[in-house]
Amino acid sequence: MEDIEIIDLFWNRCEDAIRETDLKYGKLCKNIAYNILSSVEDAEECVNDAYLGTWNSIPDERPGLFSAFLCRIVRNLSLKRYEYVHAQKRNPGVVTSLEELYACISENDTANNSLGTEYEDNVLRDAINRFLEMLHEDARNIFIRRYWFFDPIKEIACRYGVSVSKVDSTLVRTRKKFKQFLIKEGFCDE
Repeated sequence: MEDIEIIDLFWNRCEDAIRETDLKYGKLCKNIAYNILSSVEDAEECVNDAYLGTWNSIPDERPGLFSAFLCRIVRNLSLKRYEYVHAQKRNPGVVTSLEELYACISENDTANNSLGTEYEDNVLRDAINRFLEMLHEDARNIFIRRYWFFDPIKEIACRYGVSVSKVDSTLVRTRKKFKQFLIKEGFCDE
């Protein structure tokens, strides 16, 4: 079923919308949640909550790219669940991924810059999208798999048929470019 048809099912409050969403995107959503939570049960719970969140959100807006809309909900719910469940113990894969990205922005920048408003979030999102568009396709895919989907480096290497060291070096170079991009765009200081 095409995304526009699934969105129409949600819009018309047809319960088949959730079944069709799960058929088309269930595996992707569960993979995102599992990469963050490392628990099948917690991942399934987050995916089900995402379907409910989608059910509640769609009458107010029609997402342009349904898969991205859905993945964003799953990812955000999974990160919140991760924070709640792992207040004392941390999933090293997720923590490492987030620390690598946060290293691109200095502490002063995050403390002095309240990127919490919806407008500022949208400006940052648009800037990140511009950065991703500038990257070579291979670097972009590796960057997204690591920092959006939280895929382990070994899994990324296997997915793209490259060595782990190739993925590591690509991520290091891309983070450096990302840091320079953020400086140029005024999101952080050198």
